[in-house]
Amino acid sequence: MEAGGGTGLNVQKKGLVKQPEPIKPSPNNTEEEDQEAKDMQKEALNRRNAWEPSVFYSLGNETFFFTGQEVSIRESLDSFGAVIWPGAVALCRYLEKQRDQVELLDKAVLELGAGTGLVSIVGSLLGAWVTATDLPDVLPNLNFNLSRNTRGRCRYTPQVAALVWGPDVKRNFPNSIYHYDYVLCADVVYHHNFLEDLLITMQHFCRPETTLLWANKVRFPSDLRFIENFKNVFNVTLLEEIPQEEVRIYQATAKK
Repeated sequence: MEAGGGTGLNVQKKGLVKQPEPIKPSPNNTEEEDQEAKDMQKEALNRRNAWEPSVFYSLGNETFFFTGQEVSIRESLDSFGAVIWPGAVALCRYLEKQRDQVELLDKAVLELGAGTGLVSIVGSLLGAWVTATDLPDVLPNLNFNLSRNTRGRCRYTPQVAALVWGPDVKRNFPNSIYHYDYVLCADVVYHHNFLEDLLITMQHFCRPETTLLWANKVRFPSDLRFIENFKNVFNVTLLEEIPQEEVRIYQATAKK
């Protein structure tokens, strides 16, 4: 079901969810979208403070610059998923800095726990075909941020879809259909009761040809326990550690 943000941005509405497309489309014709981009920029300026979903209470806008583009993110107070966390910013910096090592151009990318959409936006700006996922209540703000920051700018129109971590992901996203080159995660591990479900979900999407990139600020002892469980089921490399922000970025592949 389309809602609020243009072609390809699929979100939950009235209890119905359209599953994301599993097959990468042809790249967008950016010349044809130039006028759409101008129209979108004009609309964003006119409606910056006017468009507010009824379930959100505006916290503010954060502005970033990645890949030579301004990225404006609207945060909200409704949930942890509607706030920008340090792991997301660190992962975006890494993807931009290491684009020769992490080649996202024309790759199929899935983000788990996309939140405000910052990582998915940067992945899209780097040329990936991105599917951004999170809990249904987070999707309206996620959809809004992706739409206003990617329309007319990106090689592929990103998708937004509801995804609940846990065993049901095997039924809702069968790996016979859904294949991703990269799975991205940022600050998905904190003090919540779904760490086991998260690990199940990570394993489900990480096929032999998939690379998982996970950035996280270490906050609680439970974070460290998750890291140990993570290392037990994946081949793990610590790519970068940022001591001043207590953020680590890991690369993982499925164990044979």
